[in-house]
Amino acid sequence: MRRPRALFLVGVAYLGLLMLLALVGPQLRYDPTVKVGVPFLPSSAEFWLGTDEQGRDIFARLAYGARLSLTVGLSVQAIAILVGVTVGVFGVLGPKWARQLVLRVTDGMFAFPDILLAILILGVWNLGLMPVITALAITAWPAVVRLTVAQVSALKDREFVVAARALGAPTPYVVVKHILPHLTGVLLAVSMVDVAGVILAESALSFLGIGVQPPTPSWGGMINAARQDMNSHPSLLIWPCVILSLTVFALNFVGDGLRAMTDPKRR
Repeated sequence: MRRPRALFLVGVAYLGLLMLLALVGPQLRYDPTVKVGVPFLPSSAEFWLGTDEQGRDIFARLAYGARLSLTVGLSVQAIAILVGVTVGVFGVLGPKWARQLVLRVTDGMFAFPDILLAILILGVWNLGLMPVITALAITAWPAVVRLTVAQVSALKDREFVVAARALGAPTPYVVVKHILPHLTGVLLAVSMVDVAGVILAESALSFLGIGVQPPTPSWGGMINAARQDMNSHPSLLIWPCVILSLTVFALNFVGDGLRAMTDPKRR
């Protein structure tokens, strides 16, 4: 029990530092989009992690990339939860014809691989931050629907829900007062893992050149740019890979910890 809790605390501490880096890091250093020194400078008091192939401050770019990744991850997951919970609750408690329609549409969304669907959406739309958020949100909500349907189906026959409906409480009241509070824990736990997946997907899109466009810094874009000089200047590749990997690990540690805390078998 101690090891999972220790990993949870390590994950929380790292995410706290990452959020602090995302909030104040870009203001501490140079503009991450412009040249501020000679290319490929080593770490120094002026450039903490050195400069990249265009003479831009690597620390400032990593910090701005953290801000971008967290913005995309949290925005996509917020949209996915809002849409997914609404559709999922309606899919269980709505009229029968509507339930079948909603669930069939949701099942159809799983026929498309998430990253390929996001690439398709970006290919027929545009490139940039908002298109990336929209494309990833479209691919993220079906998983939340499936989770919500499973949870609401188990809760709708519980004693407190049946009693509330027997007393004449309308369905919206029952959902808000008795069902949604029981979903909060599991949704929060799953969301942490899903945010990690979203950040990885955004990095993959930027790595492929169809996500956030230069000169805006993103971890995926930095990894892609560093490939050309990975043999002579490996630090350009190491830093974004390390911070991306640590972020994914931390989110998974926190998600697993929250899942254990909200497990009904432990109560």
